[in-house]
Amino acid sequence: SRDSKNKIWKNGKWDSKDSENKIRKNGKRDSQDWENKIQKNGRPNGRDRGQGRSVDVRSDNANLGPYLVKLAKSFAAGENPAKALEYGKRAVSFYEMYMDTDGNTCLDLVVSLHILAALHCRLGQYEEGVPLLERSVQLPDVAKGGEEHALAKFAGYMQLGDTLNRMGKQASALESYHTALALQKNMLGDLDPRVGETCHYIAEAHLQAMEFQEAENLCQHALATHQECSELGCLEEAADRQLLALVFSASGDHDKALENLVHASASLQANGLQVEVAAVHSSIGDEQLALGRNAEAVLSYQQSLTGFKVLKGEDHTSVAAVYVSLADLYLRSNKPCEAKSYCESALRIYGKQGAGHAPEDVADGLTDIAAILEQLNEKEYALRLLKDALGIQASIPGQQASLSGIEAQMGILYNMMDKFAPALDAFNSAAKKLKEGGMRKTALLGMLLNQMGVACIEVGDIEQAADLFQEAKTILEETCGPQHLDTLDVSTNLAGSYDALGRVEDAIKLLEEVVEIKEEKLGTVHPDVHDDRERLQQLLKDVGRTYIHKTRKLEELLLKNADGYNDDNLTPF
Repeated sequence: SRDSKNKIWKNGKWDSKDSENKIRKNGKRDSQDWENKIQKNGRPNGRDRGQGRSVDVRSDNANLGPYLVKLAKSFAAGENPAKALEYGKRAVSFYEMYMDTDGNTCLDLVVSLHILAALHCRLGQYEEGVPLLERSVQLPDVAKGGEEHALAKFAGYMQLGDTLNRMGKQASALESYHTALALQKNMLGDLDPRVGETCHYIAEAHLQAMEFQEAENLCQHALATHQECSELGCLEEAADRQLLALVFSASGDHDKALENLVHASASLQANGLQVEVAAVHSSIGDEQLALGRNAEAVLSYQQSLTGFKVLKGEDHTSVAAVYVSLADLYLRSNKPCEAKSYCESALRIYGKQGAGHAPEDVADGLTDIAAILEQLNEKEYALRLLKDALGIQASIPGQQASLSGIEAQMGILYNMMDKFAPALDAFNSAAKKLKEGGMRKTALLGMLLNQMGVACIEVGDIEQAADLFQEAKTILEETCGPQHLDTLDVSTNLAGSYDALGRVEDAIKLLEEVVEIKEEKLGTVHPDVHDDRERLQQLLKDVGRTYIHKTRKLEELLLKNADGYNDDNLTPF
């Protein structure tokens, strides 16, 4: 037994000649030799079985922990995650034993917990990874351990955020990210380039959660940091501007989005990154199209298409994505045949088997094409594509928001096809994913609940519809504002459900508020205002009352028009 031990362990290092044969047989450890000496019931064994005496694990096996970590990483890289998980657990157990007597091994334990959590996540066992990471962020003592402990804590919170995000728990993930950011700022200062990188990363998470203002604030901080610490037109600045453009575009500010994309394109061109330049040209086309500058958009898309075909090949998903953008452009230009042709070209690329396409690219492309086919009145075809996209996204971790968006789109299609039962199923599933993901106070959920209410009206469940409209109204009042047009439309639906339930006075009060606000915002002759006013007049007539139009002095109207309207999604009438 003593000889066997000496062959394996010499001067704190593995004996390359003898140990390989002792430790591994056909790629596996010899369970009857060294493994039995170091492990018993998942913890390092402190007794030498051959001699029946106590062994000082700290002195004899000081390098065992790092070796177990190395094995875990090696098996993970060798596509054997199950074996890697086994060694990861042994590493944690080893360092836990050290923690009993030596507090200085805290960081080794933290690192091993990070690795073990990552291995669990790789196997899809996210619920197993979260408690490990939650424990890892409690161990470092920043006050005593200084920068190393702060860095370990920061890494733990970022990894915890990533794990929660993959589970669809976006609110908890964002909280973890911001805790990490606060630690990093305290350690490095607000304008350190590494803080800028973290702000950029968290801004992407806020954008995914449709929290545009938070995303913009973080992205602006990242941009200011990189402008302060790097050369003008650096790649980091270009990346910040591209992300900022996405945020502005999602918020409806297409002019600012276009401005940032032009700056990003110049920086990328100066650095010779032609693939990235092609991608930015496509985004520039999107913003030009949103601004009604269709002729310019066509040129931008053609530039992007030419670049992608040369650099990535004609069958790449990037080429397909530009085809989809061109289809959207020609649809808006009232050229349905051209739009359909570009959709078919994109589908040929997405449908190629064994082409190595990224699944999320294919799913996003199918979803976009389905939206175009819906407007071309090919609803059954669009629904098939959405089902395919849903199946692809379901196989990718952390896609709860994308899944809920596809299900919501399917629900709307079912509604349009008068298939209200499957519409409600799709809406319910989408709403559940958003709520479980912490997106209870988002405009997306508010609009989704409104669609659910409409489906309930169609199946005759008026009380359920009223509850859904009320919940949607409350959410939209908080996220968009009480005078936003989306909020007012939901209020109109709620008033209709009140009328159907016999709550006429409640319906009248609500419609009076809606009509008054819409008249101020849209003008008295706008079609939406006319429809709501007719509903109100009919309700008043039913209870023996007369609608009295509230007139305003000419001076008030002139002042109102001079001030203009800056409300969301509105322009002066």
